[in-house]
Amino acid sequence: MSRRARALGFLVAAAIAAAVAAAIANGYGDSVVRGYGELRPVVVTNSPLPAGDQIDPEVAATELEVRRVPLRFAPSGALAAPSEAVGLVPAASIPGGSYLLAAQLHPPRSAGPLAGLGGGRRPVEIAVSGAGALGALAASPLGSKVDVAVTTEPDGPGDGRTYIAAPAVPLLGLGTGAEGVEGETATATLGLTRSQALRLIQAESFARRVTLIPRG
Repeated sequence: MSRRARALGFLVAAAIAAAVAAAIANGYGDSVVRGYGELRPVVVTNSPLPAGDQIDPEVAATELEVRRVPLRFAPSGALAAPSEAVGLVPAASIPGGSYLLAAQLHPPRSAGPLAGLGGGRRPVEIAVSGAGALGALAASPLGSKVDVAVTTEPDGPGDGRTYIAAPAVPLLGLGTGAEGVEGETATATLGLTRSQALRLIQAESFARRVTLIPRG
């Protein structure tokens, strides 16, 4: 047999093998559908997705893939396409080889007054007086820095002592106080260190007034 004839024979054999493989695959797929029900696409992670890292189009294209599984085996909430995850953030680390579920993702948190407090500061709610003056500012006072002044009860005749108990702290929130008199008594949420918070919480019990003073 000539070399050309042998080559032609190999090509024919390869084509037959490919056709047989395709038929087997189609038959297997049909048998899966008959045995387990309809197939549906699900997204699977190729590698771990760290918590808090936003999924961009490149990550979606390289780290996520679509597989088809029987509908009865597909987990509830599984994404059907990598594009559905773009712009979202894993709430916790997701291992590689896992189904990607909608419940595992959330939109990125927008920056706001609470973002970037740093310095060991935490939001603390304090009762204050005279907060209505902050409303006279042209812009919203939220996110600005304020000085927190404490006025003590007098030991004798006089007005008591006034001092700055917490300088230049972030004002995160402002609401009507327990008495419900806007501009007189209010609750202020401040970004305070632990020592500042303890100082002001103690002052609430003995001070005549706790006042917020806008910084220029």
